[in-house]
Amino acid sequence: MNLLHDLHELQARHGWLSDAVLRDYAAASGTPLFRLQEVTSFYPHFRRAPPPRATVGVCRDGACHLAGAPALERALRDALAAQPDVEVRAVSCLGRCEHAPAACVNDTPVPGLDAAAIAALAQGRAPLPPDEPTGTPRRWPSDPYASRSEHYGVLRRHLDDPADARARIPQVLTEAGLKGMGGAGFPTGLKWRLVRDSKTPGERWAVVNADESEPGTFKDRVILEELPHLVIEGLLLGALVAGAAQAVVFIRHEYTREAKAIAREIQRVERLGLLPRLGVALSLFVSPGGYILGEETALLEALEGKRGEPRNKPPYPTDHGVHGRPTLMNNVETFAFVPLILSEGPAAWKAHGVHGGEGWKYFSLCGDVRRPGVYCVPMGTTVRELVEGPGGGMRADRSMAAFCPGGASAPFLPAARADTPLDFEPMKAAGSMLGSGAVLVVEEGRDLFDLGVNLVRFFRNESCGKCVPCRVGSQKAVDLLEQVQRGEAGAEALALLPELDETLRLTSICGLGQVALVPALSVIEHFPGSVPPHARGG
Repeated sequence: MNLLHDLHELQARHGWLSDAVLRDYAAASGTPLFRLQEVTSFYPHFRRAPPPRATVGVCRDGACHLAGAPALERALRDALAAQPDVEVRAVSCLGRCEHAPAACVNDTPVPGLDAAAIAALAQGRAPLPPDEPTGTPRRWPSDPYASRSEHYGVLRRHLDDPADARARIPQVLTEAGLKGMGGAGFPTGLKWRLVRDSKTPGERWAVVNADESEPGTFKDRVILEELPHLVIEGLLLGALVAGAAQAVVFIRHEYTREAKAIAREIQRVERLGLLPRLGVALSLFVSPGGYILGEETALLEALEGKRGEPRNKPPYPTDHGVHGRPTLMNNVETFAFVPLILSEGPAAWKAHGVHGGEGWKYFSLCGDVRRPGVYCVPMGTTVRELVEGPGGGMRADRSMAAFCPGGASAPFLPAARADTPLDFEPMKAAGSMLGSGAVLVVEEGRDLFDLGVNLVRFFRNESCGKCVPCRVGSQKAVDLLEQVQRGEAGAEALALLPELDETLRLTSICGLGQVALVPALSVIEHFPGSVPPHARGG
């Protein structure tokens, strides 16, 4: 068993992790108490004090900040001030940006409610909404199956000749040009081939990274809930290629209903009798929290029951992953596309794209648009086409001022570049990146400088603290930016940020520190008019 899994179960049973509970576990398992202390102090989900009767979390990041999260938090604190057994706290992105400002009560999402309605739920005067997967999933263009009875048809066909499948599948994915859709854009076929051909001995692993936690990013959440069969089938096809004995879906703990959908799909696969033919054990791992676990090596540390701190690379997970064994890891969307590509072939897959793009792409769309949500559109669709088509146009008919095309780590761009195709190379040429496919749209009149500071603050909050440049540098950046906002510093403070950014990019262990200052720097570059007047011209 995994230490984090055991602690999660203990907390679910007792409500919190008391000294007595940890001592009993240490004695029974032979785990040193210092190991339990180092792990429970790292993960935000673990409680070392008795919890209040109810906890209200209000997302403080990105789209929720734009939509009035600070005001909602203040209103809730006022409404529940006389309730000492109810805790109100600001939390990092909940992955429900289309319902901004997002909130939860006892980890149950409560979308679209005002402070009075949320307070009533926290006080027990109204029942919490059901936190169950939808019973009416939509029909998505990436699903090759017309009916439930056809599910896993692609996997069944490849199980007839496993040796041929291991040789052919990476080649097909390479011909299709599929890249990692979690942000890195690494060629999927190459990654699968690297794991397959690794010379490192021992039991192999295949892992779905379902820990999306970056502000603006929530597409994987919808895929997990509505297309769990494609996620699991893609994972099992990856396990087949890699020769993996262990297949795991690693999901963030805030995604309760999505975890239920995956758990039920795992039970279904077990009933179908597919796992013995593959020789693989399939399981669900619930993360105890933290944006940093979306970084692949930090995720590996968590799977080993450790603090989720990134590793130095190389070696890479393809050779040295879980417990030092070759590990195939992709994000939810990447795995979910594999069955369609193998079903229709590379040429047909590529033909779905537009404006030079290839295949389909899921986007999270949020911010100042009429219909925020998750949309599956042809790769290469422009920002303007996404906003004016599925997104229903700008809210209140105001003009677009800016957009962020790839999550909080992607640089903001001005509306003049909204005709850029949403694809890897075009977005790079435009000065940003496709990233996680999270499009945050901002209308004219918004305080873009404040939004940039908010997102830098997110990265500061989520730094794991392992490396000094990220831990200290992100805090220094927030200090400087907040001093400028308060009028306590001017252009000379902003002039320090590029050098600080270069230091973090060159010396941080993982991508968090390398992008932490990007939101503010891109706003300063493209929207100098948003900088407080006393700090312009730095």
